[in-house]
Amino acid sequence: MLFEKKVWLSSPTMHGDEIKFVQEAYETNWMSTVGANINETERLVAEKVGCKYAVALSAGTAALHLCAKLAGEALYGMPKVGEGSLKGRKVFCSDMTFDATVNPIAYENGEAVFIDTERDTWNMDPVALEKAFEIYPEVRLVVLVHLYGTPAKVDEIRSICAKHNALIIEDAAESFGASYKGKQTGTFGNFNAISFNGNKIITGSAGGMFLTDSKEDADKVRKWSTQSREAAAWYQHEEVGFNYRMSNVIAGVVRGQMPYLEEHIAQKKAIYMRYKEGFKGLPVQMNPYDAQNSEPNFWLSCMIIDKGAMCKQVRGETDALYIHEPGKTCPTEILEKIAAMNAEGRPVWKPMHMQPIYRSHAFITAQGNGRARTNAYIDGSVEDVGADIFERGLCLPSDNKMTPEQQDAIIAAVKECFI
Repeated sequence: MLFEKKVWLSSPTMHGDEIKFVQEAYETNWMSTVGANINETERLVAEKVGCKYAVALSAGTAALHLCAKLAGEALYGMPKVGEGSLKGRKVFCSDMTFDATVNPIAYENGEAVFIDTERDTWNMDPVALEKAFEIYPEVRLVVLVHLYGTPAKVDEIRSICAKHNALIIEDAAESFGASYKGKQTGTFGNFNAISFNGNKIITGSAGGMFLTDSKEDADKVRKWSTQSREAAAWYQHEEVGFNYRMSNVIAGVVRGQMPYLEEHIAQKKAIYMRYKEGFKGLPVQMNPYDAQNSEPNFWLSCMIIDKGAMCKQVRGETDALYIHEPGKTCPTEILEKIAAMNAEGRPVWKPMHMQPIYRSHAFITAQGNGRARTNAYIDGSVEDVGADIFERGLCLPSDNKMTPEQQDAIIAAVKECFI
């Protein structure tokens, strides 16, 4: 089947309310980084998440950067201009994520150490994290991600961090609206961030937020995000600042989206469950979550092919090759099949320790140093869980405007790949 209109991985779902608030910003001439939309959006998000303060910023990445800056100053004091608040210190980071999670550590001159993934939720492995603290006991900061909207093993990770006197940056960019033991993600870290990027479950076309219960931290982030202007009649600056504040126009889009968060989550969950039911009998599994303790927002539906059902697949830096085998397939073949239907799928995030820019950085698995021996993953002496999920996993079309008929056709196309 060839879809007349493209089925996207995850595109914005607009409802009409958004334009009303954008129009309000236009008509009142509040087009910059102050206005009623920003104030109300911050209030709505803080109320939904259950934190005291939300600071609207230009992107989730901006929020993560200011989280890193705050963490560095809390741990190591005010840096010299241009030095960066993490000053060459190592920081433990989720390995299987988008690089926007990790780059802010580099912005503050820190050094990311990547912690391998566990199979239960595809998030940071607590066992590997504990091993990392054994190897690098001086580390005092952990960056935790909730991959594809699925909460990580929060209790275990927080307990390990508390034991080692480490702070947590919680990257909830993909998990807005998800909960762990009844509490919203974005509230578990010492410093927390969410995203309103164009493909997220709630969008402003751009934008993000810093979330906290600390008035002091919220005030610092507001100041830093507006070029660190001091309270003077003229432009007075005593520390480095950034142009990171959300515009009142973008905030209008987010404000109009907010009433539909639960509806979007329900639609995404229905897509996940339809895939799960449709793939019964195939040698595949959906991206897992802990149903007893967490409720994801089901932002993206992903699948992983059983090892025994993988055909031969080879990936370079930008290209991939495969050889089809009867009864077997691979992510490359499935993604090609989906693309031929005019639908969008993607490989799962390529782990950070495999990225050219970060290959010199340490990588810790549940067995210890993941770079301790050449071809350790290949020869089986070290289990690299993230690399294995990347090898066998893919993200399926998860757009909440996709019809059941379109999804059924995608399910049928996946099944054909195993013939």
